[in-house]
Amino acid sequence: MLSKKLNEEHRDLAQYIYDHDPAPHSVEEVFLYPGFQAIIRHKAAHDLYLQEQYYEARLEAEATRKETGIEIHPGAQIGENVFIDHGMGIVIGETAIVGDRVKLYHGVTLGGTGNDKGAKRHPTIKHDAEIGANATILGNVTVGHHAKVGANAVVIHDVPPYATAVGVPARIILHDKNWNRIGEYII
Repeated sequence: MLSKKLNEEHRDLAQYIYDHDPAPHSVEEVFLYPGFQAIIRHKAAHDLYLQEQYYEARLEAEATRKETGIEIHPGAQIGENVFIDHGMGIVIGETAIVGDRVKLYHGVTLGGTGNDKGAKRHPTIKHDAEIGANATILGNVTVGHHAKVGANAVVIHDVPPYATAVGVPARIILHDKNWNRIGEYII
């Protein structure tokens, strides 16, 4: 369970989630969110991973998975103010990179392809992207900044910034910075 002591970084994340989620009635309620707890605990596991304490890092990650239903490999790089909404069933692989202010809904998979150890085999999600419920993003692909991936989409190619990927396999709907539709193509 989350420590009774929350540092300033934890409080800042809780405030960010509170400000961007209409559901909680207080910042303190956010402390109970499994997504909040998974992110906080991932930071500890990731620090252990970076110190090459792989067993201890995995132990923390597995305990977090059992308590929250959210599986984040300790090697994954998670940015600031990442908001995991509902969270159950999320899987984030070892070489995944998740940028700042990314929003992930339940059932999202940031999965790998290939068996090459040491290779980048999981997605990179750039800042301010939003990944819909049960979306699957596989391989060393990039979801651009401010891009969206629709619920249940399967993405196996890059998604440009300010674009929306929908469907199976995903097709790309292009937008300008004001979210006006400017085109579409199938990947």
